[in-house]
Amino acid sequence: MESSGGRAEAPGRGPRVLVVGGGIAGLGAAQRLCGHPAFRRLRVLEATSRAGGRICSERSFGNGLSRNPFPDPLSGTQRVSPELCRSWGYQGLTNRIMASLPEDVVVFNKPVKTIHWNGSFREASSPGETCPVLVECEDGGCFPAHHVIVTVPLGFLKERLDTFFEPPLPTQKAEAIRKIGFGTNNKIFLEFEEPFWEPDCQFIQVVWEDTSPLQDGASELQHVWFKKLIGFLVLPSFESAHVLCGFIAGLESEFMETLSDEEVLLSLTQVLRRVTGNAELPAPRSVLRSRWHSAPYTRGSYSYVAVGSSGDDVDLLAQPLPADGAEAQVLFAGEATHRAFYSTTHGALLSGWREADRLIALWDTQAQLPEPRL
Repeated sequence: MESSGGRAEAPGRGPRVLVVGGGIAGLGAAQRLCGHPAFRRLRVLEATSRAGGRICSERSFGNGLSRNPFPDPLSGTQRVSPELCRSWGYQGLTNRIMASLPEDVVVFNKPVKTIHWNGSFREASSPGETCPVLVECEDGGCFPAHHVIVTVPLGFLKERLDTFFEPPLPTQKAEAIRKIGFGTNNKIFLEFEEPFWEPDCQFIQVVWEDTSPLQDGASELQHVWFKKLIGFLVLPSFESAHVLCGFIAGLESEFMETLSDEEVLLSLTQVLRRVTGNAELPAPRSVLRSRWHSAPYTRGSYSYVAVGSSGDDVDLLAQPLPADGAEAQVLFAGEATHRAFYSTTHGALLSGWREADRLIALWDTQAQLPEPRL
């Protein structure tokens, strides 16, 4: 691998661009670039078998549920019909963007192992063309590129920081990745044969006291993990589906992921029986939950500004590499790179557009940016 300090020239067909990650940031960047004539050699490498990343909807449970960790766009005071509840959701955004992309742009089941940058790499099918970046996949496949937009979750970057980039990231950028927080917030859906709550009930708040009968003095997570639940959102009933959605975060949320469905169902049945005072309250007939910390290409839910970090770290993470040139070999997008809207879906989408616009401005001197079409 030969080091190269200058800009690699692309032939008339335009630059080779790779987007690592098929979440909403990656899809947004791809959509923006596909709308510009300079970017005809574009690929999105997605590690899993589906698009959307942390936007994840489940249609086989109840009336269709969203397991994505991001806040829902509707407040608890807004009402929509049950039929609309089935089709709405962030998954619609993913579907619309995917439908706007050429069929062969997104490559699924293609996890990336290492991004080699600041080098000189040749594509066998294009003699004479060199690229400064080479993306090496876990299956051994290699893709030279003039530009790579990295959109993987911050949790994945934290875990793979020492091996995902070659050469390693600059010290300041690596330190920003370590400093910015990335937590785990999961949803637990409980489906009941019949609702035990009042028709106008929207949320069941759980408040723990030191004198609670559930308190046994044990410090192990297995005895207290459910006390991190803040409560249960009552989802609109549809046909025979009566569902509560519980929210849990932190280490307790990570521990919950290690339990079986039966263990989770038993613990939460006991919690609800204590909350309602009804020892005969029927157990839920099924449970569905997210496991974002266990997901190997996610490793958590979303970012936050942790103690010791600041918005400057977010800006530093978003800066392209190499930092001392105008080539922009490796660019960074994703909710964790948006200083104002980190931890949100729209922040992720905006960051993807931002990096696409950066490349468009680099290759189009007139910088006529296309309007996004969703």
